Amino acid sequence: MRMDNTSRPTWSIGAVARQTGLPVKVVRHWSDVGVVAPAGRTPGGYRRYDTAGVARLHLARTLRDLGMGLGEIRAALDREDGLTEVAAAHVEALEAQIRRLRTHQAVLRTVTRRTTHEGLALMTRTAHMSPDERRKLVHDFLTDTLGDLDVPHFREGLLAAGSDLPDDPTDEQVEAWLELGELVADGELRPAMRRIAEYAARHGQGAQDSAAAEEMRVLTDTWTAHVREAIQGGTAADSPAADPVVADIVAAWLPSRANTDPAVTSDGAQARQLLHEQLTAAAEPAVERFWQLLCVLGGRPAPAGIAEAGQWLTTALRANPEPGARGARLETLYTDDTDPWPGGVLDAFTRVQDTVGVLVRATTPDQFGLPTPCKDWTVRDLLDHLVWENIIWGGLAQGTPPTSGHTDDHLGDNHIAAFQTAAAQARDAFRQPGMLDRSFGPAPGRRVVEQLLIELLVHGWDLATALGHERDLEPHIAYAALPVVREIYGDLPRTAGGSVAPAQPAPEHTLALDRVAAFLGRRIPHGPAPE
Repeated sequence: MRMDNTSRPTWSIGAVARQTGLPVKVVRHWSDVGVVAPAGRTPGGYRRYDTAGVARLHLARTLRDLGMGLGEIRAALDREDGLTEVAAAHVEALEAQIRRLRTHQAVLRTVTRRTTHEGLALMTRTAHMSPDERRKLVHDFLTDTLGDLDVPHFREGLLAAGSDLPDDPTDEQVEAWLELGELVADGELRPAMRRIAEYAARHGQGAQDSAAAEEMRVLTDTWTAHVREAIQGGTAADSPAADPVVADIVAAWLPSRANTDPAVTSDGAQARQLLHEQLTAAAEPAVERFWQLLCVLGGRPAPAGIAEAGQWLTTALRANPEPGARGARLETLYTDDTDPWPGGVLDAFTRVQDTVGVLVRATTPDQFGLPTPCKDWTVRDLLDHLVWENIIWGGLAQGTPPTSGHTDDHLGDNHIAAFQTAAAQARDAFRQPGMLDRSFGPAPGRRVVEQLLIELLVHGWDLATALGHERDLEPHIAYAALPVVREIYGDLPRTAGGSVAPAQPAPEHTLALDRVAAFLGRRIPHGPAPE
């Protein structure tokens, strides 16, 4: 620093560069284009800058970091009253850039999960749409889907929801919109929406007043609570145990306005068929997700999903089409006292349980994360289920079936010990004197043993397949199992909420247990089983 002729401190260009953090070349260039003027020069012609010049360079650097060009910076610094206006314009530009970047971030984040090529293309297009263009996209989709159906209230409600897309979305709303684009492109939403609209048209469903809407909300809360309690308790939708749950739900539905047939006043085949039709129309997963996404886009809380509960109840209604139907079907089956199992059911069960035990002992913790033929189950999930099945059926044989614990962790830190303990308890329970002929409801004890035998045999196949081991478990028992599983499970609904997936093709001359597994919904691996 030195003093000029007016006793003001001045600095060389190098000293100014150090103070402002700018390269010397930048300070010189900015001086040349008029962003800052030197206060004077030395006799040797070197530039000197005073306090005002340094302050101007500090401000110029800040404005440059915010994205302004040199011309805008110079104009803003030359006119103090123009600085606010220029800054405001850049704030608006930065906000627009932030919105674009947030949208691009959401696109990439969505791609890292799962998307179709069509969905990605649509997301990319919608990411650059204006709010009006986005509204038109939803409007055109809904108009095309509903066509000429006479459902004015349904149409108006959907279009109103679809027009309320945000102009300045949050991250969550951007992701919701991108997912909505994928949902529209995926192809499942359009036919599902059409089915709901057709149902509304057939039954003349119009606008609901507030009282009717509240009644429907309460009814939905009631039946979903019943179903979720059943699911948490491990009640299979296609079992006789689901019948009382269905009866309670029908009792709540009958006096409500959801019952659109005045002639239906009691639980029976007609009531259950009508309720099944309504649920099939209402519990469309794609449509449910569509509504949830629109709620997010509109800044409204998304309603709790009912798809899982709806799948369970529709399956329960199909398996129990009238009160007592499933139980009566099984009671007829249970009257057949023949024993088709080699060596008798108890001996066959013991052999299968021992064979599965060998597979369990061969499983190591580093294999727990492997996928299995059971959809969405890892090897650890499968092991846990094997332990639970022994607990359930062994407890039933002892007269103390578990009333809870379906979702608990049954493996702990030692999966081998957990299986061996549960298996030993089930085996001891089955060997009680007279157990095979004792009555368990409509079923004799041998059917209880048979049920666990089948569970272990099929899930043993799942475990062997997941681990890459030989799948031909107990071939003679597997051969005897095929007609039994066809008789027990053949008439069950093969739906998402049921115990049994749709049957899969099994190659000709394949293993007996492969055919059992395929009948129960497993995809058979290509090529022969490992030796």
